[in-house]
Amino acid sequence: MRILHLADTHLGIENYGRIDAKTGVHTRLLDFLKCLDYAVDYALSEGADLVLFAGDAFKNRDPSETQQNAFARRIKKLADAGIAVFLLVGNHDLPAAEGRATALDIYHTLGIPGVTVGREVKVYPVQTRSGPVQVAALPHLSRNALLKREEFRGKKLEEMELELGRLLAGYAEYLAAGLDPGAPALLTAHLSVDGAVVGSERSIMLGGEVSLPPGVFRRPEFAYVALGHIHRQQILAEDPPLVYSGSIERVDFSEEKEPKGFMWVELEGKKARYRFVSVPARPFITRRVRVQGAEPTAEVLAALEEDGLEGAVVRLILEGEVGLVSQVDLTAVRRLLEKKAFYVAGIQKEVSYQAALRNPGITEATDPLAALKDYLATAKTAFKPEELLSRAEILYRRLKEGEEGKGCSG
Repeated sequence: MRILHLADTHLGIENYGRIDAKTGVHTRLLDFLKCLDYAVDYALSEGADLVLFAGDAFKNRDPSETQQNAFARRIKKLADAGIAVFLLVGNHDLPAAEGRATALDIYHTLGIPGVTVGREVKVYPVQTRSGPVQVAALPHLSRNALLKREEFRGKKLEEMELELGRLLAGYAEYLAAGLDPGAPALLTAHLSVDGAVVGSERSIMLGGEVSLPPGVFRRPEFAYVALGHIHRQQILAEDPPLVYSGSIERVDFSEEKEPKGFMWVELEGKKARYRFVSVPARPFITRRVRVQGAEPTAEVLAALEEDGLEGAVVRLILEGEVGLVSQVDLTAVRRLLEKKAFYVAGIQKEVSYQAALRNPGITEATDPLAALKDYLATAKTAFKPEELLSRAEILYRRLKEGEEGKGCSG
């Protein structure tokens, strides 16, 4: 049985982009859809039996009609091709109030053949063209809703967190106990697992977090554990594999170095073989340029001309002494970046200040103007040395004249 495991499509994230003039759609939505299309086309071309989506279809609980329509078209494309689809409810798919529908409930309401929505903690039998498979679902459970339960009343925060962890662990045990030992079984969950490396998802999390130890899911009943919620692709354990597929597109610069994609899983009996497949995600590039020459702006522009920044979201960091960095023409630099890059996230400065080192050749007996001339011969400043020296001479002459005048009047 061939399974494509993906998660965290987060349609609706619109940072580092603009409205596309041709389509009227935000360019970042087009980025995310491009990566989703890659996964859908891969499932079709490789003959997937099941697409297992581990939660967070949209950025927020109330996606726009455009976002909903875009996601639905791709789910329909899979279903029309005879590929079973399982959609787990993530924290961003949950409604703000109890009793309201989730962002994925429409698929359950319409009863689209081959599409199953996992919004409850239970085992879902799923029929694929290669036979039946059991999907044990642990959707993201609202922390606030759980805390309203009788057993949490009157408890301290630490006690409630401990009880929440026990409750979720109990759910995993409950799901394992409800499996048919004669059919292959998968577990899919949208939550945090201890030891997972997190990133930008911290900034877009909704509500508090409870993290479970990996041992909760390492049960022989499951052939593969498909995790969602953490954006970095990672494997937390083997036998069975505990795998975060990661998000399909970069959200911000905390994900700059992370590959984006999905997992391709092949079940043979109750054993799983898997591999990561990359998608053509938008590159994010941080370019650092150290300013140290006599022509700071030309130096920065030359450094940027050499870089392959085309199609990337770029942030530039200028490093160097404050006097040199301050001379860079930022307007000219931004103009060049905007010609080359997909989007300019910003230009930052990381400056240093030259320490004033004592020249052993300068003593208290040294003429002040001579000492200044000596210093300017080696110092790096934002001003021309001859201009500073000229101004210093005028100031020094006035001071000397003032002192001489005071001496005569005494």
